[in-house]
Amino acid sequence: MSQTGAQPKLYLLDVEGTTSPISLVSEQLFPYARKHLAAYLRAHDNDAAVAADLELLGQENSSETDDSRPAITGGSLEDAIAYLLWLMDRDRKSTALKSLQGKIWKAGFEAGELVGTVFPDVPEAMMRWSSHGKVSIYSSGSVEAQKLLFRYSSVGDLTPLISANFDTRIGPKIAAASYKTIASAMGIELSGILFFSDVVRELDAAREAGCATRLVIREGNAWVADANGHTSVRSFAELS
Repeated sequence: MSQTGAQPKLYLLDVEGTTSPISLVSEQLFPYARKHLAAYLRAHDNDAAVAADLELLGQENSSETDDSRPAITGGSLEDAIAYLLWLMDRDRKSTALKSLQGKIWKAGFEAGELVGTVFPDVPEAMMRWSSHGKVSIYSSGSVEAQKLLFRYSSVGDLTPLISANFDTRIGPKIAAASYKTIASAMGIELSGILFFSDVVRELDAAREAGCATRLVIREGNAWVADANGHTSVRSFAELS
């Protein structure tokens, strides 16, 4: 039930710390991308999609304000690799980096070297919710990465249960306007959206926009000292 008592029309889910353990990204996906980055780029630098990512990366590098960043000169692939590793070290939200990581993860998922771990209550909840409403994902990870995670999940392909995927290309998760954009895209009133996240600032923005919210508490998540009025859940089984 939503905070107004009406059944939600859209169950909007964060991923890391909500549907999946924090460790999935930090201990599996990021290290995998880092390990395979150089070899992947050297093998695919003539691919049009990879070339487009590298061109965007060069633009990002040129506009970078941190003088400690490795410069990319003359379209050098080795310079690009050095800059990508620099971005990874700082957990920077680079569009080009996210796109390239997604391509590397795709290869890993398709090879069976990566699996999208989800919490045990997730598949049953998605089936239950999608029977009377819609389920969508809103994560800082790219839409492409989201689809891979749920297609190659630890319980099988969950993508048929997901109506839409959104990432930060539609706006930051801490901005109320982002949730208004999602509502418009889904054709649903903001009051009909129930947003789940483990991050209070994201929930604050969703509530400001007019969404109902739930603070998700999972094993391995950071301790939340102040929920700022958001109702908490430890399992999706708590909701109809």
